[in-house]
Amino acid sequence: MHEIDPKQLTLSPSMLFADDWMLLGAGTEKTSWNTMTVSWGQLGSLWGHGGGMPTAIVYVRPQRYTKLFMDSNEYFTLCAFGPEHKRDLAYLGTHSGKDEDKVKKTSLHPLFFKEGPYFQEAKLVLVCKTLYQAPIVAEGFKDKRLIEDNYPNNDFHDMYIGEIVKVLVSD
Repeated sequence: MHEIDPKQLTLSPSMLFADDWMLLGAGTEKTSWNTMTVSWGQLGSLWGHGGGMPTAIVYVRPQRYTKLFMDSNEYFTLCAFGPEHKRDLAYLGTHSGKDEDKVKKTSLHPLFFKEGPYFQEAKLVLVCKTLYQAPIVAEGFKDKRLIEDNYPNNDFHDMYIGEIVKVLVSD
């Protein structure tokens, strides 16, 4: 893998999240860490001067084990994979790291920056510094059908906005 400037990214964020999925990770090898599959998110530009800083936005439900690591660490990572790892991402999205070492049940191999976990098999790694975190609230929805469709248990996601501080792409 090699590092590139975030402004050199050429990809479809919608495909990356909704179709291919990504792994969200937080924590450190020294303390503890977890990862989960995400299919909702955005990449873009926000705040800063001269066009804004490169940012990633992810959403984590309160009951997800990864939320503990998102809330207690300054950084998070997002990893994208080729289609050959879709089964691994499905497993990591449906099993909790609180109950088992779920990564060991996949073909993925974790590696670590000081900022957080990533995976040897990733084709893209985004290291993000958390800038903002806030809960999504029912009062914010203009279309209340979204609550019925996505939050029947009122377990609204927390939104995390991170500055993309490092981008690695596979060779």
